[in-house]
Amino acid sequence: MWYIIIECALIVILICLIILKTKKKKKTKVPSATFSYIRRYVPRMVGGLTIKIIGTVMDLIIPYFLAYIIDNIVPTKNIKLVMIYGGVMILCAAIGFIGSVKANQMASKVASLVTRDLRKDLFIKIQSLSAKELDDVTIPSLVSRMTSDTYNIHHMTGMAQRIGVRAPILLVGGITAILLLDPVMALVLIALLPFLVLVTVIVSKKGIPLFSRIQEGIDDLVQTIRENVTGVRVIKALSKGEYEKKRFDKVNKNLINYELKSGYIMSSLNPITTLLLNFGLVGVIVVGAYRVNGGAILSGKILAFTTYFTIILNAMLTITRIFTIYSKALASSVRIDYVFSLPVDLEIEPSEKVDSEYFIEFNDVSFSYNKKVNNITSLNFKIKKGESLGIVGVTGSGKSTILKLLIREYDADSGEILINGRNIKSYDHHELTKLFGIIFQNDVLFSTTIRENISFGRNCSDEEIEKASKIAEAYSFIDSTPERFDKVLSAKGTNLSGGQRQRVLISRAVVTNPEIIVLDDSSSALDYKTDAKLRKNIKENLDNTTMVIISQRISSIMNCDKILVVDEGKQIGYGKHEDLLKNVPLYSEIHHIQMGGGLNE
Repeated sequence: MWYIIIECALIVILICLIILKTKKKKKTKVPSATFSYIRRYVPRMVGGLTIKIIGTVMDLIIPYFLAYIIDNIVPTKNIKLVMIYGGVMILCAAIGFIGSVKANQMASKVASLVTRDLRKDLFIKIQSLSAKELDDVTIPSLVSRMTSDTYNIHHMTGMAQRIGVRAPILLVGGITAILLLDPVMALVLIALLPFLVLVTVIVSKKGIPLFSRIQEGIDDLVQTIRENVTGVRVIKALSKGEYEKKRFDKVNKNLINYELKSGYIMSSLNPITTLLLNFGLVGVIVVGAYRVNGGAILSGKILAFTTYFTIILNAMLTITRIFTIYSKALASSVRIDYVFSLPVDLEIEPSEKVDSEYFIEFNDVSFSYNKKVNNITSLNFKIKKGESLGIVGVTGSGKSTILKLLIREYDADSGEILINGRNIKSYDHHELTKLFGIIFQNDVLFSTTIRENISFGRNCSDEEIEKASKIAEAYSFIDSTPERFDKVLSAKGTNLSGGQRQRVLISRAVVTNPEIIVLDDSSSALDYKTDAKLRKNIKENLDNTTMVIISQRISSIMNCDKILVVDEGKQIGYGKHEDLLKNVPLYSEIHHIQMGGGLNE
């Protein structure tokens, strides 16, 4: 018996050395944030795992009873005992079956709860990310992390409970059983363990990094699909369908290549494991035959031994499958954990309120997206509460960047921005956004009713919604439809015209009577008459509201109290319309062209 113990000890030492050597080469930190969602359900998992363990033990007992019946009861020809032990085997099988079904149901429930909590918190975290962080991670990557990555966690959590406990118990229990049945034949299997561990380590070192590449490939695929769906009209209008098909095919092939490569590597684990274990099975049969002939063991033990060997084989194959699933989940959890680890980019900074006659102030503000070349340089302007500010400039001059700084999507690199005498960095995000009613360029309508699109979860009354639609010159076309405000819009409001969409969006912005209204090129689809009525309605109905209008259209901003002219991120003019016509050549040129002067040249 001593030589068996010594050999087992040597095998254990060899396995430990292999694992330690692998860890020294590359340490993989298990993400704590993602896996903490599993830990919080451990108490709930205990019941299911207990049932699973009991069922698994029942499955392990059956071959032992079979060997006992063949070797000890059958020779006595006692049919009654055979029936009794047979009934015990049936009872064990029934307990194992019922236990497995119930445990699997509980495992599915826990996996669903884990994924629900994970997705909810991940969504909340994504909502809190700053514009810069969204740019860094990218929207397509966040979509795939919310979908395919969380699915991998869900799959791993469920499989770990269903077979992650059962397989190791079957493996350890099977090895223990064959050691008790016949230690000599058991050595044939034990001798294979170092080779099995070595194969697993080699395959995992090559295969696991590829799962991260697969997820990156999914990011690229999502981005390509998103761009094509969003720009489908442009693609059709320019007859670029074939070009986009080739672009998609390239991204798709790259993803398939990653999947094939990882598949080839990881799929080799099962066949190699099966081959080694089959060699072991042949060895067991040969050794067993000699020992039966020598009278060392009985034939019933050989039958039980081969049954346990099959159990061990299936357990090993299941463990390799779990290993693959865990590897995918580990790669996904690293990506999810990265999002959770992103720091708060726009922190609240205490600042004392100063007495000022101005409501909005930009004091020597400069900003750069890439922190190399300024997109905004030394911007200075001030407007009083209730006044209107027009911002005009050619395409790419920095108009929308000014808006992003004003609502604090980004922080200025230098200078300060004040609202009502307070630095905007001192405002809580919710407190700041409540000041604004904004219509962005390419703003979005959702696939719900016009009423819900205007109210937008702010519990606005029917009277407020109707008043807002009248201010935005949207009431007439809404009232002409049979459903009126209950009309359901398609995604992005594609069942409305461009002008109708903009008027619904303006209704959304003005419905809460905000202190500041920002119109970012939001009248581009409106005719001049409707545009003029809109600005008149806002001035008459929203008393003491400060308005910021960003436009390329001189007619939309010429009646503003103050007009800011920007070019290449620099302030080249600030004042009233008449003064700018005299003193700012670029403004005069834009006015000359848009008001018809350029038609005569």
